[in-house]
Amino acid sequence: MASAAPDATAAGLAILRAGGNAADAAVATALALAVVHPEAGNLGGGGFAVVRIGGQAAALDFREAAPAAATPTMYLGADGQPVPGRSLVGPLAAGVPGSPAGLFELQRRFGVLPWAEVVAPAVRLATDGFVVTPRLHGEIAAARGLLARFPASAAAWLPGGVPPPSGSVMKVPALAATLAAYAERGPAAITTGAAAAAIEAASRADGGIITAADLAAYEPVWRDPLRFAAFGWSVAAMPLPSSGGIIMGESVGMLERLHWGALPPGSVQRIHLMVESWRRAYADRFLLGDPATTQAGPVQLLDPAWLARRAAEIDPVRATPSTAVRPWPGTAAAEPRETTHLSVVDASGNAVAITTTLNGAFGCGLLVGPVGILLNNEMDDFATAPGKPNLYGLVQGEANAVGAGKRMLSSMAPTVAWRGDDVLAVGTPGGSYIPTVTEQVLLAVLVDGSPLQAAVDAPRFHHQWLPDEIMAEPAAVAGGVAAELKRRGYALRLVPRLGEVNAVRRHPDGRFEAAADSRGPGAAEVLTPLR
Repeated sequence: MASAAPDATAAGLAILRAGGNAADAAVATALALAVVHPEAGNLGGGGFAVVRIGGQAAALDFREAAPAAATPTMYLGADGQPVPGRSLVGPLAAGVPGSPAGLFELQRRFGVLPWAEVVAPAVRLATDGFVVTPRLHGEIAAARGLLARFPASAAAWLPGGVPPPSGSVMKVPALAATLAAYAERGPAAITTGAAAAAIEAASRADGGIITAADLAAYEPVWRDPLRFAAFGWSVAAMPLPSSGGIIMGESVGMLERLHWGALPPGSVQRIHLMVESWRRAYADRFLLGDPATTQAGPVQLLDPAWLARRAAEIDPVRATPSTAVRPWPGTAAAEPRETTHLSVVDASGNAVAITTTLNGAFGCGLLVGPVGILLNNEMDDFATAPGKPNLYGLVQGEANAVGAGKRMLSSMAPTVAWRGDDVLAVGTPGGSYIPTVTEQVLLAVLVDGSPLQAAVDAPRFHHQWLPDEIMAEPAAVAGGVAAELKRRGYALRLVPRLGEVNAVRRHPDGRFEAAADSRGPGAAEVLTPLR
């Protein structure tokens, strides 16, 4: 298994050793991340899970939802323009958390161990303490200005006004008590009673609108996974309100029609065709939102006729200006490292991929002191002002406008792929570039047969329609590739890193590969034999 933190990976492995399956281990790991990876691991945010257990594929949506008091104009000023920071800082930016109910539901349906046993590793980490890693120290230091705005946050994460030093032991007693109650009573320990009242009070005190009634009303939703074929493999990805699966499905569908797999790995032509497929898939993303309200979706965007039309639009050698690429015409147009992903595959071939998020690092910055939970700032993932870019530069349409009870569109893309008894679970944090990073690792394994660690560590690039530029790690465009892409009409922007993939593969012969991205201090480990 693989996750963003060694302590969390160890928690999952302990559950596997105790006889748990992939679902048990995944939930234990996610809860441990809520303790040791507070900038992204969470009980105050939400996420998605894609599972394949006993040959059955399923997708769980525990994405945050807008509070009942949310309105389409709540982040706009009197002039109709977005108020800077309003959808990012403080509890007005927070959606109703989905993680408490979602993680419980995943383990309830597919796990085999008692619930309290699955929560126990996280309780121990919060109670006994964990070592502050250089990464956590750096993340707290980077978010110091945000955390210092809220007394409870500062008291917990800036003791004495400074981040806890690397190597020190951190205990989080309020969160420990919450987790202990969660182990005993399930999500009601957080979404009802004193904990829910504390969340409402903390939210209201700083201008938020989440109520105890919102928390009690929240329910995770089981959805049919988005299914598509990819170069001879079957893929299960997250459907709406995630756009990630649709983006990957559209892109792969175009690439298969363009015979992408026959081109040399790392070639300029491969990069060109992949970028052009993303340009069109992200343009179509403009039309997506909560599946309860959006009109476009996988039926339209993954239709073979639409994929063939999109593939035919691609100039074989020149970049298409994004201004010339419009969304699917059937309806009128009107994710930072603050996300975390974990992957688990057990000896039976059961696979779980979970991606969870607070959106920005440490979410909206507000820690609910009595509960020990940081609230998210996920409301920025709505089109708070349709047609304007969000935190990740994504330009979105009316389908994703703010609305009471709606679930905001996401780019998270937990993915499970299989061919016979060969099973792969993969995903990454990274905001808008989650789908493109996940797809590059996926195709390196499925098409090129790359060893999993090599596929995860390979240099990457990204394009999202708007802004019209390729973001690339330097090694991805070395050796004359950058010059050739510019000659073809592309604008390039070099970035130090894209994504932080965690992936696990079980081969048909029972052999395992687990890979944690070299870009981050995550941990991957194979446990044999597994139950």
